[in-house]
Amino acid sequence: MSKIARAKSDKVFDAINYTVLTIILLIVLYPLYLIVISSISEPTAVNSGKVTFWPQGFTLKGYEILLENKEVWRGYRNTLLYVILSVFVGVSLVITAGYALSRKDLVGRNFFMFAIVFTMFFSGGLIPTYLLVQSLGMINTIWAVVIPSAVSAYHLIVTRTFFQTTIPDELLESAQMDGCSTVRFFFSIVVPLSTPIIAVMALFNAVAEWNSFFPALIYLQDQSLYPLQLILRSILVASQEASQATGGLVDPELIVEQQQYKELIKYSLIIVSSVPILALYPFLQRYFVKGVMIGSIKG
Repeated sequence: MSKIARAKSDKVFDAINYTVLTIILLIVLYPLYLIVISSISEPTAVNSGKVTFWPQGFTLKGYEILLENKEVWRGYRNTLLYVILSVFVGVSLVITAGYALSRKDLVGRNFFMFAIVFTMFFSGGLIPTYLLVQSLGMINTIWAVVIPSAVSAYHLIVTRTFFQTTIPDELLESAQMDGCSTVRFFFSIVVPLSTPIIAVMALFNAVAEWNSFFPALIYLQDQSLYPLQLILRSILVASQEASQATGGLVDPELIVEQQQYKELIKYSLIIVSSVPILALYPFLQRYFVKGVMIGSIKG
């Protein structure tokens, strides 16, 4: 009787669980779905609030306005360059530093960890950081976007924990008995065994750099170096200013049309800037889950 009762209670629990999780999933997905259907619906339907569950009409005018702009393609090129450099520099530094900090024979390891963790709570601020970047001669260069944010203290801690829980000391000792040097051990044994954490760090750096706009806004003056996010922001601001222009004899119908396309461009901007980075997740998902779980549960 107890087994039957327990089986019924499990079924009720599963039903409630699936119901609650389904509701949460719909709450999360609906805004994303609304953005997609709004970007391809008629502007009048979007502005009047008629777009709720299905597209109203069909137009790609918002995407045409964006993709016909040469600045957008230049922004894509610059952002792709920044992402590649950020992933290469960031992952190289985080993996090497994380492995060094995981070694028990590193002199001053606790002091270095304290200094790294300290930066998570206190920083110099924007003005000292700007002055440092300026003194290094990186203002208005691509390195001003890549170098200052290349290494994260959180990434270092996760990477160090991964090495501590994955690379046993006995493996190093046996390699040293065979005459293997530390450098060869790192590149021949540690790096091949660290594929999950390398993929996770690459994903973290790529996402952060793709969505980043503030360093470029602060350190770059040359518009030819602007990343995609700044280009899209400029287009959105320009469309808003055009729709708010009231000087001279302005055709009311033109103002209404500009206001309508402003909303359409806004939704198209979100899709254009989000789709490329979202396309990476299916390929790195298994590494992402495995690496994060290893770095968090066993740490």
